[in-house]
Amino acid sequence: MSELERLRQIMVDLRDRCPWDAEQTHASLLNHLVEETAEVVDAVETGTDDDLREELGDLLLQVYFHARIAEQEGRFSLEDVARGISDKLVRRHPHVFADEDVPDDMWQSWEERKRAEKGRTSALEGIAGSLNVVPRTQKVISRSRSHQVPLELPTEPIDEASFGDELLALIARAQASGIDADAAARSALRRLEADVVAAEETQR
Repeated sequence: MSELERLRQIMVDLRDRCPWDAEQTHASLLNHLVEETAEVVDAVETGTDDDLREELGDLLLQVYFHARIAEQEGRFSLEDVARGISDKLVRRHPHVFADEDVPDDMWQSWEERKRAEKGRTSALEGIAGSLNVVPRTQKVISRSRSHQVPLELPTEPIDEASFGDELLALIARAQASGIDADAAARSALRRLEADVVAAEETQR
């Protein structure tokens, strides 16, 4: 038995025989999923190989847990989850699994294939609403550029350290001025998203 199959069977037993595991739902596990994801980030940035191995295991458990819940409800199984991501990776990498040339812009190619597959008409479609404001803003800008939305966005180069220092300085200035930095950033993001929608309308 492979360790992956062993974990699958352990999850079956836990759902059948452990009262706490048996009562969990997709919603009740969300905080655990977010926490385990954050701990993987910590392990990558400041941890050891042992830390990363352990935290990836905790995150893998969340995948198995959610898949088992869905399987018990007759919706889909762990095999379906694995099949779906495998099919997607093959489909989105024709330069690896078919005879197409390697695209000049890998990210652009990925985004175009995703947009075609899902029939999306806006750069904003499919961006997780639960993302915090900084990663969501980055995603909105990245999507707008890959979808070639006609927006005036800054392009002046900046290095990682300078960006971090400037971001901290802006937050410090906001705090000193009595401004909620997170709320202000969310408000600016909503304005950016409205600009994206308006610009897309002009393209149609």
